[in-house]
Amino acid sequence: MKPAPKTALKDGQKCIVIGGTHKGKSGVVRDINTSRTGHVTITVEQKNGVCFKTLAKNVTV
Repeated sequence: MKPAPKTALKDGQKCIVIGGTHKGKSGVVRDINTSRTGHVTITVEQKNGVCFKTLAKNVTV
């Protein structure tokens, strides 16, 4: 299994999605996971309470 890549994202940081399905949305990072294949996924909680998952490579802080 590969070690988790170092990421600048931390729980509670505000972020903006710059790519993928949720492009243009913003919110707060709530959960950071590394999949078995090595991709880093995060859960973003929007201001209205709606949550969605996206790849960490698609967001900027």
